[in-house]
Amino acid sequence: MTQIMETIGERAIGVLQSRFQLRDWKGGQREVIEALLEGRNCAAIFPTGGGKSLCYQLPSQLLDGLTVVVSPLMALMKDQVESLQRRGIHAVRLDSSLSPEEARQVTKDLRSGKAKLLFVAPERFFNERFRQMLADYKISLFAIDEAHCISQWGHQFRPDYLKLAKIAEQLKVERVLALTATATPSVIEDIRREFSITERDVYQTSFYRENLSLQFSLSTSKRRMMDLIKRLKERPVGSTLVYVSLQRTAEEVAEALVEQGFEARAYHAGMEDEERKSVQDWFMKSQSGIVAATIAFGMGVDKSNIRYVYHLNPAKSLESYAQEVGRAGRDGEPSLCETLLVPEDRIVLENFVHGDIPTQGSVRQLIELVAHQFETFHLSYYSLSSQCDIRELVVRTLLTYLELDGYLESTGPRYDEYKFKPTLASSQILEHFEGERREFAASVLAMSVKKKIWFEIDITRAVQRLKVERERIVKMLEYFSEQGWMELQASGLVHGYRRMKSMGSWEEIADQLYDRLMEREKTEVARIDQLFALASSKRCQSAVLSEYFGQSLGKTCGQCSFCLGESIDQIPAAEIGKIGDSAATMIARLAKEHKDALSDPRQQARFLVGLNSPMLIRKRLTKDPSFGSCSEIPFATVLASLQ
Repeated sequence: MTQIMETIGERAIGVLQSRFQLRDWKGGQREVIEALLEGRNCAAIFPTGGGKSLCYQLPSQLLDGLTVVVSPLMALMKDQVESLQRRGIHAVRLDSSLSPEEARQVTKDLRSGKAKLLFVAPERFFNERFRQMLADYKISLFAIDEAHCISQWGHQFRPDYLKLAKIAEQLKVERVLALTATATPSVIEDIRREFSITERDVYQTSFYRENLSLQFSLSTSKRRMMDLIKRLKERPVGSTLVYVSLQRTAEEVAEALVEQGFEARAYHAGMEDEERKSVQDWFMKSQSGIVAATIAFGMGVDKSNIRYVYHLNPAKSLESYAQEVGRAGRDGEPSLCETLLVPEDRIVLENFVHGDIPTQGSVRQLIELVAHQFETFHLSYYSLSSQCDIRELVVRTLLTYLELDGYLESTGPRYDEYKFKPTLASSQILEHFEGERREFAASVLAMSVKKKIWFEIDITRAVQRLKVERERIVKMLEYFSEQGWMELQASGLVHGYRRMKSMGSWEEIADQLYDRLMEREKTEVARIDQLFALASSKRCQSAVLSEYFGQSLGKTCGQCSFCLGESIDQIPAAEIGKIGDSAATMIARLAKEHKDALSDPRQQARFLVGLNSPMLIRKRLTKDPSFGSCSEIPFATVLASLQ
């Protein structure tokens, strides 16, 4: 075993130095990589900037199969692929931003073995064409980035992540690597259980970074912009991130800073892709640039010399805070992270939490629809969301809960509609086949119906008429697309389920699920409490944050607000407005006009504080001038006034 370990270590360090131009490992990297090369499932819990990506990038060059990296962050995938290609490592990605020609080239590179590293989003596994393609490969490593999303107790629970363990099993992957920067002990246990990771193969490095100074200061909504400008002028110039909650705030802050003579730009999800890329590229090259951004910025941005991270609005949880401040000082040089705390910001954060929770009636409507399906069935998340007035993510969460409780089993997604635009005539395509394969291809093509430009084919009807497996038809169309004989598009995504046990008492099941959502709402509000408690802590704030993530600092940091004797003594109560008579009269009138969208007090409260829902969007009520008229009042206060 010692000789084997030495051989593995020698191979790994050779690739580290020759392909990645790195002299030595960061903490934990060697142990993770050696465990993976020995064939074991692992979890890497490294802080932001701790070198997680190398733990799958390097093994991908030593393993003889394909490495698949699952990441929810399109920007991270794009940046990593470009960075790896500059190193001479042929990595590829499949995402919605690729043109049909680019996607075909990726598929060709994978089939030829030229590309050994593939980045995809978890949603990509909804695509039956993609799953069928992957089934043809030997997958040596299945890496899951942001693995904390698998946990119901994590701060970014994503139902799609719960399916990844089953997908890994179906694809017969040889080893799994789960990666995250922010996992509490309970979240780590969830990750271990789902991916069959032994306790010894959880590698966790110190959360604390001694070059980061965590500071918290009280401000007011009127004063905080002046406070920020004062700090920027007084402190040495350096690359700076200013985090805010709202897109419009990012624009306003950037504009105000430019007026003060700073190099500043805004960044948020509402901007066009090219504009966001331009801002990111500019910031990466700048030594003094300031980006005023929502949390859309920073995930996967590998800029080592960010000197300052300011929170003009507080982070929504300790996990989010840890990720955001973790973008500072990756070069090891001293960096300052300051939150300008305004008590009223708590209202906005809490209202965001309440926006995800549907009405009890909506949950009942959804569960009734599911309970009355056949034993096997397919559903459109989009249609359910629109019909039941529940955000799509919450629809997926509720269906996942039904799976976890044993009522349903997912049978996989599929597209109901396919269309293609030929680049060759049917006769030319058929020239490439003989015998039964030619007859089959001709039969499928004959079932397509020509529209203006595209041909449409009903896959379900084709399966019934031709009496063949659906997979064979889809695989044939995919092959035609790969050869460049047609441009293929799929739509009408539906998700398959099988009922595993009776849902006879569906009302009771629905109410239990609603209670579970309400408990999650309380948990998310409690996360805000934890952030505000850290800001006014009577102990070393670096130590408190480390303990939250299951680690003992064992000392004081000497540079947080508490250690410097500058801690917030007490956070004042937020100033809360009242709902005026005009707002009450207006919502009563609108509720009569739009009974389906505003009949429930919770729906009305969402409208008043400016939280959209599928029904409000469909009815164009988010364009009403009264939408969000009570945005500075807590959701719970507005709701109580309507009940």
